[in-house]
Amino acid sequence: MIVIVCPGQGSQTPGFLAPWLEPPGAREHLTALSEAAEVDLVAHGTTSDEDTIKDTAVAQPLLVGAGLLALRALGGVDGAGALSGHSVGEVTAAAAAGVLPEEDAMRLVAMRGRGMAEASAVTATGMSAVLGGDPDEVLAAIEARDLTPANVNGAGQVVAAGALDTLAGLAEEPPAKARVIPLKVAGAFHTAYMQPAVEALEAAAAGLSPADARVPLVSNRDGEVVTGGREVLDRLVAQVSNPVRWDLCMEQFADLGVTAVIEVPPAGTLVGLAKRALKGVELLAVRTPDDLDAARTLIEEHSA
Repeated sequence: MIVIVCPGQGSQTPGFLAPWLEPPGAREHLTALSEAAEVDLVAHGTTSDEDTIKDTAVAQPLLVGAGLLALRALGGVDGAGALSGHSVGEVTAAAAAGVLPEEDAMRLVAMRGRGMAEASAVTATGMSAVLGGDPDEVLAAIEARDLTPANVNGAGQVVAAGALDTLAGLAEEPPAKARVIPLKVAGAFHTAYMQPAVEALEAAAAGLSPADARVPLVSNRDGEVVTGGREVLDRLVAQVSNPVRWDLCMEQFADLGVTAVIEVPPAGTLVGLAKRALKGVELLAVRTPDDLDAARTLIEEHSA
């Protein structure tokens, strides 16, 4: 069985979408996604600098647009046994599974990005990856400083979120045998700091008519397999202020009998985690259109 995974914020780099605009129809597709989001994804994916694409209001629609662009070039998700997304990548996965039309997904993620950017501006907050150390000791150290384990990623990685000065204190006195690395994000995502964004998304989601997923979705809230459209949408809204449990997603992949994982662009982070947590599973990071033939072959060989 093959799982297609969609990365979250922080994985984007300047110019990463340039090669994806070369296939026929790609620029027009991305332009349409830009219009839905009211964000110039063509410019931000090709010429905008690192500081610009770090902006949450830009980064989130850019990531979802990139994933949808690549998945259309791949030929869709037929043959996948499941889809999953890390943080905002879950919006990509939901749209790819047919829960929301692409236009609705882009409007929703644009609102998500703006709302989270506005919430981040209220208080100086951020996120830091804690790599290594004893998992229980790492979680205890994070919580002892009144920080939130916002991403429990598995494979020896937990992301702490909260006030910047408190994160600095964690970096100065890290848990035993652990390193603390600040992340290129603008706020304490997946924490209570994001509650104002949740309230706006709830109102927007109430006016949408989600369909049931054509491909099962593994939810980053708890690793559960979800197919009901309304439940998927409710989870998309709630995850903004709740931790991402990617460790539980990978455990679910193993329970489902996954034999291969493909990550859509900007790819690399999630297959890196899978390499350490899912031994023996074939992995592919789709970074450019040159990787599409390998992805199609992998889907054919490992299709459900």
